[in-house]
Amino acid sequence: MAVKIRLARRGRKKKAIYDIVVADARAPRDGRFIEKLGSYNPGTNPSTIVLESAKAVDWLLKGAQPTDTTRSILQHEGVMFRKHLQVGVIKGAITQEVADARFEEWSVSKTDRKATAAGSLADKLKADKDAKLDAERKVNQNRAEAIAKKNAPPVVEEVVEEPAAEATEDEAQVEAPADETPETPAAE
Repeated sequence: MAVKIRLARRGRKKKAIYDIVVADARAPRDGRFIEKLGSYNPGTNPSTIVLESAKAVDWLLKGAQPTDTTRSILQHEGVMFRKHLQVGVIKGAITQEVADARFEEWSVSKTDRKATAAGSLADKLKADKDAKLDAERKVNQNRAEAIAKKNAPPVVEEVVEEPAAEATEDEAQVEAPADETPETPAAE
């Protein structure tokens, strides 16, 4: 009997949640299964994975084959690495203590990567939100200025004429063009 570790869909329409199950390869997708190992919710950001890794490693050592999606989930959670280390212990290449130390080192680095990724995601979301708010404030300010300008009464500038000093005859002669000659009536 071929045994698969795969996803079984549940949840409502367009809000899928998956169970990670061990099932006979001939059984229907959402049908009979041997054991439930955990659940996977892709609808959250980041995706939520609840998994009993010890059971998953046990089934992998027994020969259960994960599907592609389930394999990536198992790799993300460190189950495939733990299986790899356990195979090394079974073959005698390393001791159980060394395998446990390597897995602990990997899990610590993984939690650090998750924390930095979550922090950078939160920072990016905050920066995007701040940028959108600043753009909206600028648009609102421009609109307010345009409305205020439109509703303001027109400004009438008063032209104040200063009394002109009486020009002297000398200035009047200077201002008159010199090359103009008075017109004489044409004789017919």
